[in-house]
Amino acid sequence: QVQLVESGGGLVQAGGSLRLSCAASGIIFNDNPMGWYRQAPGNQRELVAAFTRGDTTTYADSVKGRFTISRDNAKNTMYLQMNSLKPEDTAVYYCHVFRPVIGRHYWGQGTQVTVSS
Repeated sequence: QVQLVESGGGLVQAGGSLRLSCAASGIIFNDNPMGWYRQAPGNQRELVAAFTRGDTTTYADSVKGRFTISRDNAKNTMYLQMNSLKPEDTAVYYCHVFRPVIGRHYWGQGTQVTVSS
């Protein structure tokens, strides 16, 4: 059974930083595309950052230069370092893994990030 557990969200002032973590069990992290999504109230879920294949990464234009995705394969944990946070970064952040071999998507429960102005 695949489980993804996010942590690290919270309330921070604009300009501050947070580091999100996604701990995975039941799946080998570095074998599959994975990343972070976010969803703000009234908005669709959107990609924030991801490992698309191997160590190749992609970022939403709105977070480039401020957010960094990384992972520790030994710990089966993925991270999102968020710097220079803005109020518009406020959202629930979700960890996501896709297993192309079986065509299944896995999501964590989400962690709230709130950036005050």
